[in-house]
Amino acid sequence: MRRWSGRYTDRHGSQEIVLETDGRETIRTTIRGVRFEGETMDTLGALSGEPPLDAMFTFLDGDLCACLLEWGLTMPVEVEGQGERAATLHCALRLGNPAGTGGLDEEHLTLTLGLDGRAHRTTHPTYDFEDGLHEIALALPPDTRLKACVACAWSDYHPVGHGMMSGLACFRDAKDVYRQCDGKKGPRGILTIWPQHTEFVQETWLCDQFEHRTSTWGYRSEFPFRR
Repeated sequence: MRRWSGRYTDRHGSQEIVLETDGRETIRTTIRGVRFEGETMDTLGALSGEPPLDAMFTFLDGDLCACLLEWGLTMPVEVEGQGERAATLHCALRLGNPAGTGGLDEEHLTLTLGLDGRAHRTTHPTYDFEDGLHEIALALPPDTRLKACVACAWSDYHPVGHGMMSGLACFRDAKDVYRQCDGKKGPRGILTIWPQHTEFVQETWLCDQFEHRTSTWGYRSEFPFRR
């Protein structure tokens, strides 16, 4: 279990929080004495089963909204000729007010990677970790690469799409079949091997079987994808 220091802010004020995560599909935290849990930062619901009074929080379908969630974590990078280095990733997720259409009127993520005194920041708000980390990876010097599940040779997303985070499938226990995977459909498409994935992980997670993604195995291309 990892712990990330963070901050929760809404119309009532701001407070420091600690986010606990298993790096896969569980995130927990306590805000104003209320315990929350979710599979991702935009699906945090009260563990009591019933949302607390609206006087304390704002909810949409049982999930926190109308707030700003900020947290930081250490993310390793690899620098050619120097080995692994420690960078810091600051994340800011703004969850807007419930909109009349049943969704949020605003939800976006801003990421900032700090390395060697420089801040590599997403240039515009994004809607998931894949796009945000992809932009940051492209902005890094050519000899510097992110070292996390999002950049791993054995990770892939489902072709129909994924959420803001935690929907990244790991195929580390099915490497042989994953190497043969080609595209979305067909006898060698990723949909045919999807049930063989090991587990779902967060984009910023890391295990000891990491390898940099440089091929087009599966459905995704290399990471980062350079046009």
